[in-house]
Amino acid sequence: MLSSPPHAAHFSLVCLLLLVGFEASLSVSAKPKSLKEVTDGNWEKILTGEWMIEFYAPWCPACQQLQPVWKEFADWGEDMGVNVAKVDVTEQPGLSGRFIITSLPTIYHCKDGVFRKYHGARTKDDFLSFVDEQKWTAIEPVSSWLGPSSILMNSMSALFKLSMFIRRCHNYMTEQLGIPVWGSYVIFGLVTLLAGLALGLLLVFIADFVFPSRRFSSPDYYQKKQVMEQARFIQRQDEDQEADGEEDDDDDDDDEEEHDGEKNDVWRKRRGSPEGRPEPKEQGYADEALRKRMVGSREEEQDT
Repeated sequence: MLSSPPHAAHFSLVCLLLLVGFEASLSVSAKPKSLKEVTDGNWEKILTGEWMIEFYAPWCPACQQLQPVWKEFADWGEDMGVNVAKVDVTEQPGLSGRFIITSLPTIYHCKDGVFRKYHGARTKDDFLSFVDEQKWTAIEPVSSWLGPSSILMNSMSALFKLSMFIRRCHNYMTEQLGIPVWGSYVIFGLVTLLAGLALGLLLVFIADFVFPSRRFSSPDYYQKKQVMEQARFIQRQDEDQEADGEEDDDDDDDDEEEHDGEKNDVWRKRRGSPEGRPEPKEQGYADEALRKRMVGSREEEQDT
C-alpha cells in the first residue's frame, strides 16, 4: 500500500482546523442575532408571536448586570420558540412612553398582542421556567386602553418623542451655538406661542370649511341684508314722521282751545254767558252802587 506523504497529512489537518474554526466563528457571530433589537420603526412585529422584551439604559447599573443573563436567555429562548428582545430607552423614547417605563430594567412578556409585566427574579432559569411553564398566565394583562397600540399610548409616544427632540435642540443651542440657557427658554417660549397661534388659525379654517355658516352659504345674503336695512330705515322715518304729525296736531288743538277761550271771554263781556244767563257782577261794581246810594241819601237830608 502507498502511504500518503507527510506534507499531505499536515495539509489535511490544517484544513480541518480551519473549517472547525470557521464554523465556530459563524456560531459565535450568530449568537448575538438571537437577541433582537426593537425600535420605534419595527415595534409592531412584537404584536405577533411570543416575546420577552427588556427595557434598559446603558448608564443603568442594574441593566448592565442583567445583560449577560439576558443574552444567555436569548440563546435558549430561540430554541424554545420565544423571541427575546431589548429596547434602549435612551435611543427609543417613543417606546419608553408607549410602555410607560418608570423604572429600569423593565421586562414585558407579550403573547399575540397581550402584554404582561414581569415581576420575578432575574436569572436565566427563572426566565426559562416563566416561559416554559407558562407562569405568565397568572399575571393580569395590561388593559387594552393602556396597551402600546391604543390611541392614548400613541399620544404618549408622540409626547416623549417631542420632549427628546426639544432636549436635543436645547443641548445643541447651549453647547454648540453658545446660547445662554435663558435665551434657549425664550426661544422655546416664542416658538410655542407662534405654534399655538398657527394651530388655532388652522382649526378655525378647518371648522369654517367643514361646517360653513348658513348665512354666508347663500350668494344673495348681502343683497337681502341691504334690502332689510333699507326697509328698517324707511320704517324708522315713517315712525318719526308720525310722531311729528301727532305733535303738530296737539299744538293745533291747544291753539284752537286758546282761541275758543278768548271768544268766550269776549262773549261774556258783551252779552253774558253763552247759556243766556247774565254774568254775575263783580264785587267792585256792587260797592260802587252802594256808595252812590249813601251819597244820595245824605244830600236829601241836607236839603230838608
